[in-house]
Amino acid sequence: MRKSLVKRFCLYAPVLILSLTIISCSSTKKIKYFQDIPDSGQLKTIAKVDYSPPKIQTDDILTVILQLADPSASQIVNVGNVPITATGIAAAAAGSGAAQVVAGFLVNKDGEIDMPVLGKIKVGGYTTFEAADLIRAKAATLYNDPTVIVRYANFKITVTGEVTRPGIYIVPNEKVNILDALSLAGDLTIYGKRDNVLLIRENPDGTKTPYRINLTNSDMMSSNSAYYLRQNDIVYVEPGKAKSVITDATLTRTYAILGTVLTLLVVIASRIKY
Repeated sequence: MRKSLVKRFCLYAPVLILSLTIISCSSTKKIKYFQDIPDSGQLKTIAKVDYSPPKIQTDDILTVILQLADPSASQIVNVGNVPITATGIAAAAAGSGAAQVVAGFLVNKDGEIDMPVLGKIKVGGYTTFEAADLIRAKAATLYNDPTVIVRYANFKITVTGEVTRPGIYIVPNEKVNILDALSLAGDLTIYGKRDNVLLIRENPDGTKTPYRINLTNSDMMSSNSAYYLRQNDIVYVEPGKAKSVITDATLTRTYAILGTVLTLLVVIASRIKY
C-alpha cells in the first residue's frame, strides 16, 4: 500500500508542479486599450477636448528668441539664453538618465525673467503666447517691428511605475497628452493597470491634485482635466494583480526545480528501500 502511494506521488507530482507553474505564469488580464471601441462596424466619434495652454510657473526655463532687422541687436538680447544644467532630467529623444543642458531664462520666485537690455519682465501666470506679446511690447519701445518667440526649455514630465523606461522626460512641445507621455516611456509593461493610471498634478500654490485615468475607455481622450499634461506632472502606472503573482520569475523556476529534485529524491529513496 505504501509503495503504491509513493508510485502515485512520483507519477502525479511532476504534472502538479508543471500545472502550478503554468497557472502562476499566466494572466487573464486584458491589456487592450480603448476596449469600448469595436473592432468593426459603426465606430463612435470621440468628443473633442478643449485644450488650454499651460501657464508659466516659478522655476520654469523659457527660451526667448528676439528677431530684429539688425542681427547684432538681436544677438545682444538672445545671448541671455544661458545654458542651464538640469541634472537627472533625460531628454525625450535619448531616454537616458544623463544630465540635460537647456538654454533659456529662469523664471524667478516673483514670476519674472531678467533679459539683457529689456530688463525684468513679469511672465508668471501667462501662457507662452501671452508672454511673447508682453516681451514684444517691451522690445517695441526700443526696436522697430520686433518678433518674439517664447518656448519652454524644461517642460518636463515624470513617468514611473509599470512602464518600460521610467524616468523624467523633457518634451519639446507643450501640447503633450497622456498617451504621448506613455509612448516616451516605452508604453506600459504587461503588468501595468490600464484602467487605473494615476496622474499627480502640482498646483501653483504647491498643492497636488490626483486624477485617475482609464486607458481601456476612449472617454479618457475627452477629459478636460487629465488628457493634456502640464509641466511637472507625474504619471504613475500601478502594477496589477498579475505582478504580485509573478514578482520574480526566477523564484517560480526555483520552485519547479526544487519540486523536480524532491520527486527524484523520493524515487531514489523508494527504490533503495524496496
